[in-house]
This record gives sequence, structure tokens and C-alpha cells, in this order.
Amino acid sequence: MEFTILEEDKTKIQFQLNGETHTFCNALKQELLRVKGVVIATYKIDHPLIGVPEFLVQTKGIEPRKALKEALKNLAKKAEDFKKEVKGL
Repeated sequence: MEFTILEEDKTKIQFQLNGETHTFCNALKQELLRVKGVVIATYKIDHPLIGVPEFLVQTKGIEPRKALKEALKNLAKKAEDFKKEVKGL
């Protein structure tokens, strides 16, 4: 995965995740929307085969990078919990 920031200010960050698909992007979007202070979290992929996911995150009362870090931390924890559950089967 390659993370490229396209635009950033105090309440907004726009970035690309080269090498990712809808699977990870949907999960990240949902976690971002759970973070308190995130107003908008969305992404687009212009071409289904060769497009690069482009995210837009807009916040109020929290820095966009901090919101992104929190969402990624939560997503990693959920993945680890799921891994433990599967091992227990």
C-alpha cells in the first residue's frame, strides 16, 4: 500500500491509497465515520481495474490526521480480534 497526500488543511485531508481495493477502503471509511468529529469520510475509484482509491476526510474539532490514525488503530484492533476468533474455531 502506498499512501499519498493530495491536499491537506486543518479540517480536511485528501489522499490516495495505491494498491488497495474496495475491501480495505470500505472498512476504513466505516471506521472513519465512527470517529468522533469526522463529518465526511468517503472515497472513489475512477476505474474498476486500474483506478487508485482517493479518500476525502473532513472533520470538525479533531485534526484529520489524528482521526485517520484513530480509525486505523481501531481497524487493526478489529482485525486482530477477528484473527483470534478464527484461531479459536
